[in-house]
Amino acid sequence: MVDGEIPSTAPLVERVRVIACGAIAREVLAVCKANHLDHVDLICLPAIWHVYPDKIAPAMREAIAKARTEGYSRIFIGYAECGTRGELDKICEEEGIERIGGPHCYAFFSGNEAFAKVAEDEFTAFYLTDLITRQFEAFVIEPLKLDKHPELKEMVFGNYTKIVYLAQTEDEDLQRKAKWAADYLGLDYEYRFTGYGDLAPAILAAAEH
Repeated sequence: MVDGEIPSTAPLVERVRVIACGAIAREVLAVCKANHLDHVDLICLPAIWHVYPDKIAPAMREAIAKARTEGYSRIFIGYAECGTRGELDKICEEEGIERIGGPHCYAFFSGNEAFAKVAEDEFTAFYLTDLITRQFEAFVIEPLKLDKHPELKEMVFGNYTKIVYLAQTEDEDLQRKAKWAADYLGLDYEYRFTGYGDLAPAILAAAEH
């Protein structure tokens, strides 16, 4: 169930358990490090579930139950809605805990308010983040079998016009990889630096004593 775990060294009574998507693990850890949030510990569900969202809610219930058993009273869900069709919000309501605001990571990295303003005009955009760019083969090519059936590219991406790389870091290698991904799919390319967007204030708010 667990993609990885970074425990805190703070006393249990002070800790905050963040149960997050493995696709944002680097970013959560970076926010914690930059803000000296030593009382936050992180447990991640598999990043690849980004493309299998039906698996998220059942595993989240298990992870929350485990955290409760271990003695955590403060828990935060490191996911947006993320295609769970309301299941994460149902869990939040039942458990009395919160999640990152927004429909998905593209929105909260962009800033949910800013993303909402452009979403209607970008319905033909396919978004990448640092993680999805870094693992484009594992997240896009292999699940869709584009390497074995290249004719599917037109079938799956024919209605898209561009790739928008929403970059959390200014990494030239990742920028080249994102441009390669756009060329691979036959789409236009746009680079947009977002940083951590709404993720940072969400983690900071969850970590408040």
